[in-house]
Amino acid sequence: MDMEQVKKDLGEGAVFDIGEENTAFAQYFTGECYLKMLTLERVITANVTFAPKTINNWHVHHRGGQILLVTGGRGWYQEWGKPAQELHAGDVVNISPEVRHWHGAAKDSWFQHIAIEVPAEGASNEWLEPVNDEEYNVLR
Repeated sequence: MDMEQVKKDLGEGAVFDIGEENTAFAQYFTGECYLKMLTLERVITANVTFAPKTINNWHVHHRGGQILLVTGGRGWYQEWGKPAQELHAGDVVNISPEVRHWHGAAKDSWFQHIAIEVPAEGASNEWLEPVNDEEYNVLR
């Protein structure tokens, strides 16, 4: 990993360390992903860093939903049946419960966001199939 390129792509918003390689959830990502847990108390919050071309599978947050605070780089977010949205530092994505979606890096940039799990009784995540390569490859 070229840390100078990572820092360049992520820019000024990258205030937290990228953490460790996300091996626990690697099966749900297309490439390198790093995870730095910021808190596990009350509201689970993590800094997630995606290498270029790395995205996660389609997934659903049951009951609680999720909020993404984009802190660096360039990436994508897409809800099932809707066009993908390009993301940059300063963007906020508020994902309602039960919405099938994916997010991750653009092909040419590192990408980082703070992921906040919205607390709810019985909240859980359901990982689904990978994003179709043809759909991702048309994104610029």
